[in-house]
Amino acid sequence: MLDYRSTRDIPLSDVLLIYRANGWSAAEKPELLHKALLNSETLISAWDGKKLVGLGNAISDGHLVVYYPHLLVLPAYHGRGIGREIMRRLRQRYERFHQHMLVAEATAVNFYERIGFVRAGRTVPMWIYAGGDH
Repeated sequence: MLDYRSTRDIPLSDVLLIYRANGWSAAEKPELLHKALLNSETLISAWDGKKLVGLGNAISDGHLVVYYPHLLVLPAYHGRGIGREIMRRLRQRYERFHQHMLVAEATAVNFYERIGFVRAGRTVPMWIYAGGDH
């Protein structure tokens, strides 16, 4: 039975394990990654006993717009509904907000479409990004 938590008491070693397992370059900046997650407005994690198996976070202006920057599940746990449940909990927290945003990996677009996200009209995602994994 998985346990979903809103705790910020997540050891850095557990965070790094899940980011490295998914090949995310944020793991190369461990202290900054940990601080970023802990300073997110909302942080949801999934646990299998004492093992961190998934996490997602949200940052927001607190009234109209919410952005979901990270959603990761250990590869061995993919396909079990963990990402869907984390996103359900995050979206529930912001259900009255005008705009929910994220940038999806090409391989994750179908997942996000299945949970209600759509492509953002004629907008074009833009960024200044220091990583090499996207």
